[in-house]
Amino acid sequence: MSRVTARRPTLRITPNGEIRRPDTLAVEEPLEIRIGGQSLTVTMRTPGADIDLVHGFLLSENIIGSADDIVSARYCAGVDQDGHNTYNVLDIELRGPVPLRPRNFLTTGACGVCGKTALDEVRTHTRYPVPAHGPAIDATVLAGMPETLRARQSVFDATGGLHAAGLFTSGGEALAVREDIGRHNAVDKVIGWALRVSRIPAHDLILIVSGRASFELVQKAVMAGIPVLGAVSAPSSLAVDLAAESGLTLVGFLRGDTMNVYSGSERLVIPHASAVGTA
Repeated sequence: MSRVTARRPTLRITPNGEIRRPDTLAVEEPLEIRIGGQSLTVTMRTPGADIDLVHGFLLSENIIGSADDIVSARYCAGVDQDGHNTYNVLDIELRGPVPLRPRNFLTTGACGVCGKTALDEVRTHTRYPVPAHGPAIDATVLAGMPETLRARQSVFDATGGLHAAGLFTSGGEALAVREDIGRHNAVDKVIGWALRVSRIPAHDLILIVSGRASFELVQKAVMAGIPVLGAVSAPSSLAVDLAAESGLTLVGFLRGDTMNVYSGSERLVIPHASAVGTA
C-alpha cells in the first residue's frame, strides 16, 4: 500500500441515487522530529520527502544554516499494530549543540503568532536577507508557473486533497515540486531540497504555492533568502506587511494572465499595455 494515499469506503450521493465505492484519500500522519533523541516537535504531514521537510523546517526555525549542520537523520522507534516501523519518528544529530526551546517556534501549523514580535524576530535572525535587487522576472513567465506546478501534482490528481509548493528559476523551469497535506510542510520540503543541494540562499529562485500566502509562508521564504513568492490565492495582511518589510516580491491571485502584486513590483518585467485607471 502507498504511504501517500489510502483507500476508504465512501457513500456517494448523486441525483441518480447512491453509490458505494472506495475513495482515494491523501494520507495524513504525524512526524515527530527529535534532536539528539530529544523531542522537538510533531507536525502532521503527508509521508514522503521527510528528510527535505526536516531540513527546511530546521532552517526556517533558524536551528541550522546549512546542510553541513546536520550529521545524520534517521528513522527510529515507532511501530504500528503489526510491529512494522511507522517511519513517523525522525532523529537528527546536529554537528554542534543547539539550545532547544520546547514549542517556542517561529512557525507552527497553527501558531497564532504575535505579529510585531514575529516581524522583529525574522528581521533580526534571518541568515540570508532577501537581496535588494534582482532577479528580474518576466510577468508572463511568472504567470505560467502555477500551471507547471499543477501539472506536477500527481497525488492531488488522485485525491484532490494536497497543497503544493515549487521552486522555479526566473526562466520558468521547475527545479523541485513537493506535495503535502499542509502547505507549510510543502514549502519546508522544497526549501529543504534546496538546502541539501546547496541552493540556499535561494537568491535567484521563485517560490510558487498552490493556495494562499500566509504570514508563515512569507516567513519561510525570507528565512531561505527567496526574493519572490507567488500564490494562486490571496495573501493575508500580515504576509503583505512582512513581505514589504523584508523586500520580498509577493504576488497573489496568480491565475491565467492576471495577478495582484502586493510588494516588490520592481522585480517584475511587465509587458507594455495601456494603463487602466481607478474609479
